[in-house]
Amino acid sequence: MSQVRVSVILTTYQSPAWLEKVLWGYSVQTFRDFEIVVADDGSGAETRDVIDAVRDETGMEIQHIWHADDGFRKCEILNKGIISSRADYLVFSDGDCIPRNDFLAEHVRHARQGTFLTGSYVRLPMTTSERITKDEILSGRCFDWGWLVANGLPVTRKTRKLKPHKRWAWVLNQLAVARTNFKGGNSSVWKEDVLAINGFDQRMQWGGLDREFGVRLKNYGVKARHIRYDTHVLHLDHGRGYRDVEQAKANKMLREQNRKEGVIRTGHGLNLVDG
Repeated sequence: MSQVRVSVILTTYQSPAWLEKVLWGYSVQTFRDFEIVVADDGSGAETRDVIDAVRDETGMEIQHIWHADDGFRKCEILNKGIISSRADYLVFSDGDCIPRNDFLAEHVRHARQGTFLTGSYVRLPMTTSERITKDEILSGRCFDWGWLVANGLPVTRKTRKLKPHKRWAWVLNQLAVARTNFKGGNSSVWKEDVLAINGFDQRMQWGGLDREFGVRLKNYGVKARHIRYDTHVLHLDHGRGYRDVEQAKANKMLREQNRKEGVIRTGHGLNLVDG
């Protein structure tokens, strides 16, 4: 699709080394008409310094949207990022997901009105995550199957998503049995549709907040389409001290209730963002 501009909304929290790798990934995108909105859930000064340094070196258009650390407030900072975004098409990912150089080009190529796109990611072990350097990212070597396996990536059904040639992507997407859930690490949607559902529900903390967002998009009539084999990101390893099983259960109950009742707009979304 021509004449579309993209806002990439990346969430981050206290992971400046990983965020720097991700930003280098965006510096070599073949699609160039984009801005980056870093939605920062309360990181320290080192994250700001990384953003400033990469912005200065690459000339990329990067907004740093920040609020103070007051617990897990990912939905709130995502909503602030959405409000600050300046494009009509939004690509959502995370500050620990390195994009392949055609990541944005593929999202734009598949973008259609009334549709959101859902991709996937390959989780890397810590050893592989640490071995990826700026040079591996700029050269694209970190997406080479042989390089990844040689540097610690286990060969499993899930990691094999990276192996097929691009010409097989369309066929494999049609055969995918995974559900078309909205995935915060690799999905895209028109901003007008996000505004229609009032963004992310700020009552939700860790556990399925992006899936609930996707449920309301579907209730609004937005169709979901797989691009699992077109848009690749490498998910860098990290600890998950914020996991809360009880919160995840509560989130699932809310999601299922919204699905059954056909809820479209949350009353706890963009309307609660100051300014």
